[in-house]
Amino acid sequence: MSASMRSVIIIAKKNSVDAEEAALKVSDLLKSRKMNVYCVSPLRMDNCKTVDLANLAHVSAEFIIAIGGDGTTLRAFRTLPRRVPLLSVNVGGHRGILSEIDTGSLEEGIRAMLDGKCDLDCRIRIQGSIEKENLPPALNDILITRKNITRTPVVSIRLMNDQIHQRMDGLLVSTPTGSTGHSLSIGGPVIHERMDCLVLCPIAAVNRIPLMVIPVQQIYVMSNRDSQVVVDGQEVFELPAGQSITLTKYADDACFLRLRKKGLRQLDKLGF
Repeated sequence: MSASMRSVIIIAKKNSVDAEEAALKVSDLLKSRKMNVYCVSPLRMDNCKTVDLANLAHVSAEFIIAIGGDGTTLRAFRTLPRRVPLLSVNVGGHRGILSEIDTGSLEEGIRAMLDGKCDLDCRIRIQGSIEKENLPPALNDILITRKNITRTPVVSIRLMNDQIHQRMDGLLVSTPTGSTGHSLSIGGPVIHERMDCLVLCPIAAVNRIPLMVIPVQQIYVMSNRDSQVVVDGQEVFELPAGQSITLTKYADDACFLRLRKKGLRQLDKLGF
């Protein structure tokens, strides 16, 4: 792997001095190996090419380094359509469940990665589409939630040749990676990251509906009232009443660079 690594993208947490300092250290290490380094705006560093996040998909690079918390990693993966391996560095994050290293092992981790002493950890992503408009892919989850907090809508869910029509606040569709996020906070199970399945979490259903773990396949969701679609808890889109959103598996998995093999990485990060 190390022989083919010629170009690297660095994305850092916004407005974080610690993340910017860590990015500078990483850049120096990469430059010492004669590598081309791109940094994602608003991050700017000497001798590095700056690229906007919106144009990240058009940059040819062998891997990407995300420096910050889980939010920075999620932001990077939403913009990467290809299977570009990503090393997640926890700097200023709360738990860093997605991260592989922190500032204490930064130099050691970067050197190990450049020497090819790492493995790929691939995770499924999901994507929503509204009237043929594709939303950004989600590594964690997609939430469909009511817009008017004083009215409980009827939500229709069609999957596996069956339909559910119930009054509820909304629906959370989570990947195994996202099972330790929003899904867990509303009572969802922890799913091993490499499983090929989805977790459906009805939110505040009038007639209580159990949480469901299903095979990965198309899901159609429609509400009789205006709703909002939230991708990975960071981007919000409008879903008009009576219009459906189609949820499918995204074509390209998210690929992490891992320096250590762990059987239950998520549980370890949660402190269990």
